[in-house]
Amino acid sequence: MNTEITRKDFLNLLWGAVGTVAFAELGLVGLRFLSPQKTAGQFGGEFNLGDYTRFPEGSVTPVEAGRFYLVRLADGGFLAVYRSCTHLGCAVPFDQATGQFICPCHGSRFTTEGEVLNAPAPRPLDLFSLRINEQGEIVVDTGAPIKRDDVDAKYIVYAEGNS
Repeated sequence: MNTEITRKDFLNLLWGAVGTVAFAELGLVGLRFLSPQKTAGQFGGEFNLGDYTRFPEGSVTPVEAGRFYLVRLADGGFLAVYRSCTHLGCAVPFDQATGQFICPCHGSRFTTEGEVLNAPAPRPLDLFSLRINEQGEIVVDTGAPIKRDDVDAKYIVYAEGNS
């Protein structure tokens, strides 16, 4: 019985091993890409926006990395409005001239609270969880959008002693 391995067999084994390693690595990279990221300061994680007094009443501040707008209402309340249209998911910019969110894809319009003014969007803009910590800093968690069917005061967050 001949136990010597031929050059052809050796190269076939080598290419098979290299291919297996490359395939496994590609699979791991794909899984990492598809897995949600929960890093502070990146979409899917928490954003600390600093002291709530930095944001004037009646303002809409874009947070590009978080894909949301921090809305401070005229009464001092806060909302973290997801910039994704509830129709087909287009990025919805805020138009300073009209004071509305206007979807460039199909013309849906929303108030600063995310209420639908003009269809085809079927429901208000989604929100992200927002809290004001003990230091008076606004913290927004972009891990899971809050899907809502109505605009309700229960979603508005106020700083302590300001409601």
